[in-house]
Amino acid sequence: METLHLETLKPWNLFLSYNRLVKLDARSGIGYLTGVLCVSLITGAGYRWLHLNPTTIALLFLLGILGISTYWGLRQAVFMSAIATFAFNYFFLPPIGTFTIADPQNWIALFAFLVTAVAVSELSARARRGKQSAIQRRRELERLYAFSQLLLSSDNPAELLNMVPSYIVESFDIRSAAILLTSRSDIYRSGPTIDGLETGDLQMVCVRGEPRIDAVRQLAFMPLRMGMRVVGCMGTAGAAVSRQTLEAISSLVATAIERASSMEKLSRAEAARESEQLRSVLLDSVTHEFRSPLTAIKASVTSLLGSSNHSPEEKQELLTIINEESDRLNRLIGEAAEMAQLDANKVEFRFISAPIANPVAEALDELKQLLIHHPVDVRIPPGIPDTRMDPAHIREVMVHLIENAAKYSPSGAPIRITAEAKDQMITTSVADRGPGIDDFEQSLVFEKFYRGRNQRVQVHGTGMGLAICKAIVEAHGGRLGVTSQLGHGSVFYFTLPVA
Repeated sequence: METLHLETLKPWNLFLSYNRLVKLDARSGIGYLTGVLCVSLITGAGYRWLHLNPTTIALLFLLGILGISTYWGLRQAVFMSAIATFAFNYFFLPPIGTFTIADPQNWIALFAFLVTAVAVSELSARARRGKQSAIQRRRELERLYAFSQLLLSSDNPAELLNMVPSYIVESFDIRSAAILLTSRSDIYRSGPTIDGLETGDLQMVCVRGEPRIDAVRQLAFMPLRMGMRVVGCMGTAGAAVSRQTLEAISSLVATAIERASSMEKLSRAEAARESEQLRSVLLDSVTHEFRSPLTAIKASVTSLLGSSNHSPEEKQELLTIINEESDRLNRLIGEAAEMAQLDANKVEFRFISAPIANPVAEALDELKQLLIHHPVDVRIPPGIPDTRMDPAHIREVMVHLIENAAKYSPSGAPIRITAEAKDQMITTSVADRGPGIDDFEQSLVFEKFYRGRNQRVQVHGTGMGLAICKAIVEAHGGRLGVTSQLGHGSVFYFTLPVA
């Protein structure tokens, strides 16, 4: 059973501060005075000036009583009913000017008036109380809804636990709040002061799983439940919040904490799965790409050491293979290191204002041997604005894009490079006549270590080039994308802001 102090037998919502009592007394006095003035006004107007009949006066009195009851309450309306009964008898029932009633029918009329006035007062007061209760429930529902939206603002359990007490204080005008979980040793508070929310009380409610409310001290301790399981305790101090609202708050808090914990576990599981997948892809890349140049180098060196009968031309060829494969291996390792630095945000960019034509020209000059069998058409308008960029890294982006266009296009296929200015951005495109990329793979080609399903064997590479380009372009505030059609080639483009 629920253990409560004797003070908790008093209704929680009837706790009033001294200032509030003074304000209520002043408001009640105004209500009584208004009732007296209303009776005096109706009596004076009906008796002295308009000379109204008793029926009309009775109806006017009832209207006044209804208004007093609606605005102030039942006590003021009953008080006005009594005064109106005496005034009705003295001024409008014969003999006029006395409280004597000569006709028995007037007794019935006077009694009917009094009963009607009291009944109307009670019905109006009941409707008023119902309206106030509905308004209070609506406000609590609005606060609970706003509170539930705040609880969805974070999926991190630790961050959420630090914010929940402050959310409770802000949403429900509570002086302070505290949260204790059975799975954690820390107590999360809305402020530095304990304010009556002692650690022992919070732990006791966690152990017993029963609410504890102290209306006199304005303290409430509610268990946080997930079904039948108690996951913690919530304490509040300094507000006259109904028990139903406190139970709703505790349920929302328990649900939000459990949701955040589940999301954290799911994120960890997803991160572990992606890490395992990345490790598998990396091993596959190492197996297929790093082993190839090592195998060629090993074979060439073994041939040179195993025989001294090689002609000068054969020795030159073997040394050339060793040199080229060493460069290839060095490049693969460099790309892996650069990708790791970009992921860790350890790459330092030096932004300047420069024309996009400069890195394009430098990239073409670097790749002139690769582009011998591919005519290149460069179309960059002479008046195009300069861009804000790091020229060395943008040149690297252009090298990757042009190199991919050359590797995946058949011999003799042209490569077109264009640039245009639009919406304060410079868009640079590299178009090839390769096999194209299907719609499914267009969203994957920028992922680390991913390579096209149909090109993994035909073209060497690690699948890091486009991922590096994407990281560099996004660091510049731009975007890297592709449009492609199978059998008709691809267009890789990236945007940079105008300087």
